[in-house]
Amino acid sequence: MTQPYPDRPRPTDARPARTRPARLTWAQVRAQWPLALVLIGLAVSLGFVFVDRWRRGAFLLGVVALGAAMLRASLSYERARLLAVRTKGFDVVFFTGIGVVIVWLATSVDSLGTG
Repeated sequence: MTQPYPDRPRPTDARPARTRPARLTWAQVRAQWPLALVLIGLAVSLGFVFVDRWRRGAFLLGVVALGAAMLRASLSYERARLLAVRTKGFDVVFFTGIGVVIVWLATSVDSLGTG
């Protein structure tokens, strides 16, 4: 009895070779500096929130979003790397809108005695 397709391996013949992902080089990590700046700003703003300085943390979060908008507007897609989510126009409008709203909320909400 012959196989209908002798040149195709059967599923039980052999396991497919596992391939390793490419190693991450220092140059690839260093190229992500716009995203790193935004993440560092996010971490600092969350640090303010965790130590009960929520208005300062919220204000800084808004400033970080505005900074992300400026970075996205000034850098090309190749330089922005992971900071680029959609088109440049959408990213700039989105980051600017979020930043303005958060800064406005942080400055307009009464502190209720929490500073």
